[in-house]
Amino acid sequence: MQHIFTSKVRKKTVYVMLLVLLLLASVIALFPFLWMISASIRTDVDLFKNPMNWIPSSLYLNNYQEVWKAIPFAAFLTNTIKLSVITTVLQVFICSLAAYAFAKLKIPFKNLVFMLFMTNLMMPWHSIMVPQFNIVRELGLYDTHTGYVLIQLFSGFGIFLLRQFFMSLPNELNEAARIDGLNEWGIYWRIILPLSKPAISTLTIFTFTFMWNDYLAPLIYLQDDALKTLQLGLKLFQTEHTTDYGLLMAGTVLATIPMIVVFLIGEKFFIKGVATTGMKN
Repeated sequence: MQHIFTSKVRKKTVYVMLLVLLLLASVIALFPFLWMISASIRTDVDLFKNPMNWIPSSLYLNNYQEVWKAIPFAAFLTNTIKLSVITTVLQVFICSLAAYAFAKLKIPFKNLVFMLFMTNLMMPWHSIMVPQFNIVRELGLYDTHTGYVLIQLFSGFGIFLLRQFFMSLPNELNEAARIDGLNEWGIYWRIILPLSKPAISTLTIFTFTFMWNDYLAPLIYLQDDALKTLQLGLKLFQTEHTTDYGLLMAGTVLATIPMIVVFLIGEKFFIKGVATTGMKN
């Protein structure tokens, strides 16, 4: 009896220690985000006071109004939403089609082709940046949203992630669907995709977050100010000699909100997908 009691106390102690460590790690991870919010509601003079007050005596909310006037923030935001949504939808769709072919179809040399696709994961983007730029320029798509979207349609990680998940789904589902008269498109659209919400949601969140935060590719492929994204627009608050931290942090807070919304939506579908995945009824 004493041994059982001691074991329970030990487990509870370990649980409490792990909880404290996780809370500490969460505070450390949230520190830059909290500083960003605090800096967005104060003036630059108040921001650099020593010691810094995390909660200012008077809130300066004008930063959230001025950020829309200081730069064409609305145009940058529209461009970012447009490019992120279009690219995410197309990339998830194309990757899911390729993953279905690699996971469920009988194609000659498909494993060899899949390994060639996976070399994309081992190759840094910077190594193909110049030839990719030359191709886009030769196609006449430089400084266009179409050219930018075109280079983002393929993702080796997306194909790998979805293929591995599709392979975990029982092949009996495909065979039963073929007996019922469904073609491969019907199996993919009506059976595989509904059962793959966890993987689809994960890839959607990863892709949207990457596209939303992408800075280097828009910097290379988009030169017209009317086409630039929000990440390039926020750079305008930094000049050679000064940085308007209040407006920069306010713009960054506004730029973070869509990512949080997408994550919350994706998390909802992720949990729902886990609960309904598999063979039921």
